[in-house]
Amino acid sequence: MSRKDAHAFAASLAATLMVSIVVFQAGDGSYGAVPADEIDGDEVMIVSEYDPFG
Repeated sequence: MSRKDAHAFAASLAATLMVSIVVFQAGDGSYGAVPADEIDGDEVMIVSEYDPFG
């Protein structure tokens, strides 16, 4: 997914699920978004975090 799409997806997920969502870049250069409690940090670089309460 592109960086722009990952940020839009993360913002939507955070607002819908009411959980913190992390946007990350994987080792192959692709971007993704997952709930913050599911990120383990292996081979990913955290780009940003969306907190619906912050």
